[in-house]
Amino acid sequence: MSTATAARAAPDNLSATFAALSDPTRRAILSRVSKGESSVSELAEPFDMSMPAISKHLKVLERAGLIERGREAQWRPCKLRADPLQQAADYFNEYRHHWESQLDALDAYLAKKHPKKRPKS
Repeated sequence: MSTATAARAAPDNLSATFAALSDPTRRAILSRVSKGESSVSELAEPFDMSMPAISKHLKVLERAGLIERGREAQWRPCKLRADPLQQAADYFNEYRHHWESQLDALDAYLAKKHPKKRPKS
């Protein structure tokens, strides 16, 4: 099964990914995790919110499969899991051809309507 077909076959996973990405705090956390493993306290640093609030955001990201939390003694590293992001990209890529052809048609229309004038030599 192709990745695009898998994305269509698992709408709940795709919905969970989009729901998780709909929040700017979670997108910022995901951006930080994409740079490498980070502890919960490192991820919480730039945000003016409580640790329980950060934990709730992390749980949403974890349920969507976007991050994975490990346990190494007292350290709980969070790391990126990119598969759901690839499924989301595949979903949008299914529509890329449609939008590119629409934009090409618009470009052709505008070129016909407003031809470029050649500069006088």
